[in-house]
Amino acid sequence: MSEPAGRLVWNHSTHISGLIPVLERLTRQPGIKTVTPGALSCSRGRIPQLQLRISVPIRGGYKLVARKGSSVQEVFVVTDLSQSELEAAIRRCLE
Repeated sequence: MSEPAGRLVWNHSTHISGLIPVLERLTRQPGIKTVTPGALSCSRGRIPQLQLRISVPIRGGYKLVARKGSSVQEVFVVTDLSQSELEAAIRRCLE
């Protein structure tokens, strides 16, 4: 029997373009329990393609930073995965 998928928490009405499908794929990765997009803000730099990188460890998981264009959004992931395992899962979801 396969491991149940994690869940995606919808607590903001706005998200970076293209982020939600990536996060939905991330919730289907083994070891991912909860994915919660956080606050959306602007940055000075411009990133042409969606980027998702690990920022800092949090209790029970990691805080990620999603960037595209001049938009920046925090994403909180509750997981049992190590940082390197989560980085590999993120790469798979961005492909």
